[in-house]
Amino acid sequence: MASGNLMATFSVDGEPAVELPLLLSTQGSRYVDIRHLGASSGYFAYDSSFASTASCRSRISLADAERGELLYRGYPVDQLATQCDFLEVAYLLRNGELPDREQHASFAAAIRRHATLHEQMVKLYEGFRRDARPMAVMVGVVGALSAFDHAAGEFSAPEQRELRFARVVGRLPTIVAMAYKYSIGQPFMRPRPDLSYSANFLYMMFATPREEYTPNPVLVRAVDRMLTLHADCGQDASTATVRMAGSSGANPYACLSAAIACLSGKALGGTSEACLALLAGLGDAARASGIVALARELRDGARLPGFGNGLCGRNDPRLPLLRQTCAEVLQEQGLEQGRFGKLVRAVEKIALEDRFFVDTKLQPNADFYCAVVQHALGVPSSMFACTLAMARAAGWMAHWEEMLTDPEYRIARPRQLYTGTSRRALPAARAD
Repeated sequence: MASGNLMATFSVDGEPAVELPLLLSTQGSRYVDIRHLGASSGYFAYDSSFASTASCRSRISLADAERGELLYRGYPVDQLATQCDFLEVAYLLRNGELPDREQHASFAAAIRRHATLHEQMVKLYEGFRRDARPMAVMVGVVGALSAFDHAAGEFSAPEQRELRFARVVGRLPTIVAMAYKYSIGQPFMRPRPDLSYSANFLYMMFATPREEYTPNPVLVRAVDRMLTLHADCGQDASTATVRMAGSSGANPYACLSAAIACLSGKALGGTSEACLALLAGLGDAARASGIVALARELRDGARLPGFGNGLCGRNDPRLPLLRQTCAEVLQEQGLEQGRFGKLVRAVEKIALEDRFFVDTKLQPNADFYCAVVQHALGVPSSMFACTLAMARAAGWMAHWEEMLTDPEYRIARPRQLYTGTSRRALPAARAD
């Protein structure tokens, strides 16, 4: 929103000054409105990686590192994770308010109705190698959903967008679980209408036709918490990818496929996988102190995966609940006193108490605890980014729809600071 009549002034070497309005957010940073800077002055802003630039207005979520807050539509994420289930949070992200009992039941029914994939999608999985990276499979499968939804490019009406939201959120657990089952050569398990969203995910991941499978309530709660705590985080690279792709009018499945491809990067969704590899390299609690040497050997600008200030800074509000969830799952799975559990506790203690870690702010972050929880659940590390994509789907779709309904919506067209060769002529021989 505009901050009254407050203006910033831009001028260069005596040229006519340009006044730029100041904008205030509800909470967080202040902004200078530079949309008309180029047309008014001939100058453009340069901001590598968009570290100081807001590309959109959004009401969906706020990650405030200074206050240590992550808010979904104004609600603290840690409160949502303990008092709501994931589908309530998904509804909140899209609609702006938590559902009442009737709305929740209707929304959950819509999600269940769209959880099953078209039978021909099975053949699509069979086209991949068994050892293909699951995230690569997800990019292809999610992108291919538009081939089974011929009206995917029609989303001007609210009910059309609502349908796409339900299809994406409903099918992501099925797509993730099928990618896992295909990689290990087990038959696909169909979603069950009698199970909750998170329980269905565990069922499709770990059940087999040979035996009865009842999802463990402790593990179901852990999955639901993780999904909620990672459902949205403002404008990270993957969310910005959704908006960038969507600005062209691309169908939502294409936008989600692009976001998943972005999330697969080592600096984003790949961090938890790298963290587990780091723990595996240490081996056991007796060698946990080796984490200090690894941290000291980091080159400038490098990060130790799973450690350091995360999304909401040192006081990330998700950490206490993730620590609790980590302890619950390790205990429920009988791993707390085993080799892995002891290693986790030893590394955590060092990272929280060692002077070098404290001074350099290398405390365990959300990626660390998510890596531990998922490993304890039985999810292979190659699938960690897939479960993150499943969580993020609701937030991505909420941003996609918010972009489409923004009065300022138009195709994204970032400027570039050209540093190539100036205009030149071809050599004479070439010209002839």
